[in-house]
Amino acid sequence: MANTIQIAVRTLVEHVYSSGSIDSRFRSQSTLLDGTRIHQKIQRTYQDSDQKEVYLRADLPFKDVIFTIDGRCDGLLLRNGEVIIDEIKSTSQPLEHLGQEGIPVHWAQAKMYAYIYANDHQLPEIFVQLTYVQVESDEKRYLKNCFTMEELDVFVHEVVGNYYPYAKLLHDHRKARNESSKQLVFPFDSYRAGQRKLAGGVYKTISEEKSLFVKAPTGIGKTISTFFPAVKAMGEGHLNRIFYLTAKTITRTTAEEALERMRSCGLCLKSVTITAKDKVCFKNETKCQKDYCEFADGYYDRINEAVLDIVSNENLMNREVIEKYARKHTICPFEFSIDLAYAVDAVICDYNYIFDPRVSLKRMFEEQKKSTLLLVDEAHNLVDRGREMFSASLNKDTFLQLKKEFKTVNKVISDYASKINAWFISLKKLHGEQSEYTVEQLDEELVELLTQFNEGAELFLQKENAPNLLELYFQVNAFLKIVELLDEHYVIYGEKNKKDVTLKLFCIDPSKLLQKMGKNFRSKVFFSATLSPLSYYQDMLGGQVDDYTLSIPSPFKEEQTDIFIKPLSTRYRDRARTKEPIASMIHALVQNRPGNYLVFFPSYQYLLAVYEQFITEYPGIPTLLQGAGMSELEREAFLEQFIPNRAETLVGFAVLGGVFSEGVDLKGDRLNGVVVIGVGLPQLCYERNLIKEHFNQNEKNGYDYAYVYPGMNKVLQAGGRLIRSEEDHGTIVLVDDRFLRRQYQDLLPQEWRSFTVI
Repeated sequence: MANTIQIAVRTLVEHVYSSGSIDSRFRSQSTLLDGTRIHQKIQRTYQDSDQKEVYLRADLPFKDVIFTIDGRCDGLLLRNGEVIIDEIKSTSQPLEHLGQEGIPVHWAQAKMYAYIYANDHQLPEIFVQLTYVQVESDEKRYLKNCFTMEELDVFVHEVVGNYYPYAKLLHDHRKARNESSKQLVFPFDSYRAGQRKLAGGVYKTISEEKSLFVKAPTGIGKTISTFFPAVKAMGEGHLNRIFYLTAKTITRTTAEEALERMRSCGLCLKSVTITAKDKVCFKNETKCQKDYCEFADGYYDRINEAVLDIVSNENLMNREVIEKYARKHTICPFEFSIDLAYAVDAVICDYNYIFDPRVSLKRMFEEQKKSTLLLVDEAHNLVDRGREMFSASLNKDTFLQLKKEFKTVNKVISDYASKINAWFISLKKLHGEQSEYTVEQLDEELVELLTQFNEGAELFLQKENAPNLLELYFQVNAFLKIVELLDEHYVIYGEKNKKDVTLKLFCIDPSKLLQKMGKNFRSKVFFSATLSPLSYYQDMLGGQVDDYTLSIPSPFKEEQTDIFIKPLSTRYRDRARTKEPIASMIHALVQNRPGNYLVFFPSYQYLLAVYEQFITEYPGIPTLLQGAGMSELEREAFLEQFIPNRAETLVGFAVLGGVFSEGVDLKGDRLNGVVVIGVGLPQLCYERNLIKEHFNQNEKNGYDYAYVYPGMNKVLQAGGRLIRSEEDHGTIVLVDDRFLRRQYQDLLPQEWRSFTVI
């Protein structure tokens, strides 16, 4: 009995016709976009006898497989006895850049639809039409050809034949994956307290196609407790792909280790880890142009062979493995990892590949989303990351510099840069001496100028290399994309800095857009040790009324941690006079309780002041200092100093909310105590006050939303570095008089509430 493989027409032809140059994907002006608006506009011109969005499907036997090929053609036109398949494509390029024949992959897609329709209706021949529309000018170009059924039959079998090796490989692998996932047992001797409850909650969420918000304590093993039930759900046919989303490199490593542990227990599963482009680029500069980068030039001519090679031979596709195969096949390692994301079972990557509208994996179709799970690790980070992803800004000075640079190079670009610079000058004059101010409405004149600037930049960049122009082109593109999202969740504001002016589209409340970008995935699981209060995070992350929530109590005993509160003021105005008492307190602590300590400060300036005080007064105690902008190697070297059973005490000075206060796993005697200086409130600033005012106006506690909840999250994360297992013991000291207030104590974990004031 033949196996059945279902494949969408568009997925099939895009795989087979992956040809061209990689710089066309990197430069969005060369990418053909399926604009819904353009499609609908063309379809409204159809005659009464015409049909739009026609679903077509065919079963095509090939060797030992039956391919079920389906999709929707844009138009089925019946004109003067002719049957015409119409495929609509929108582009931001001038239409003359498409050449005389159009794009091969578009002909392939339309011919697949034509074959299915002609075969169903026993037509000896059928017409195929490509309708190209230029987005800005609305100019149209029609390309039309007639194909016999014999020609289409040969064409379709050739396409399917080219796709067959890859499809058969994936089909056989997924069959083995599903069988192995059914047989898989929990990859540890027993569940830790809370793990079984978490795993059960995740499985129930997947099976019922819901979303889940989980607060689960640090150290119980959240990664394996979410991955394991997801893998079991794969075996039951609920899922075909898992995305494990995180903001930290170290948690990506933890996710890779969890998958490897399940593989060691017999699981057959392929995964890829996506690393940022600038980190994996093989060249000295990240310039994705074929005349500069041999890994970009001809990328599409080599990618199919590379994908088949790595997928045939590897299960774990991390950075090291991807770079090895990328060099072997001379392809861009970043784009390689992106293409692999559509072929593997699990993808470990940053939040932005799903949620950022400018970066997200756009080739994932709705049908694929319906069998895909999102596991969002350390989900508390997604609130501010969401604000960042959905915001955009532009600076006056960048246009002024470009105006000067292009004055004798390209008059069109120089003129538009000059006009935009003049617009910023008028904005500056309008607001006089104000350094920060809100703008009620975005000026349409600016939007028009930016659009025209980018059109001119596109034409120039297709022929010339201009790094400053390319960088600004991308900034303007990002800004214009956010312009389309503006609504009541945004504030537009201006900021003056000496002679420069910044205009920012600031997303105050990312909940609506996070919900939109996560729409249609089968399930989403947001989890963190510090998703507290749950109601706040459910609100800010786009949760719905019928979503599930789960709060797992700590499996660790209160006796494992001694909690102390030192009621000193760490407010900005009091910091100079508190550096000596804090240094003295740290010294007394480590003298009475020797071991390895991390001390977290609310700012780097405050950290340095206390550090200088400490090493001056107590020079005999070994210390470590978190440096500004530490590399990954420097971070690893910092953490390697925390070895168990050291002969002498070690005190590490670090920043609250920084790289060492989250995602760091120092088990056992590698860490004996944590000191948290302050309640972690973000620095008072214009943006935070805008957040506060917005939520006050929406009948919520704006101060809590803008300051208290984000601040206390940092405190809880830092304290969570201490107790990582049932065997760990240690000391936490919270330094601030506000920790004695009910408002802040209510946000402390239950096991921290039996404290001693010192």
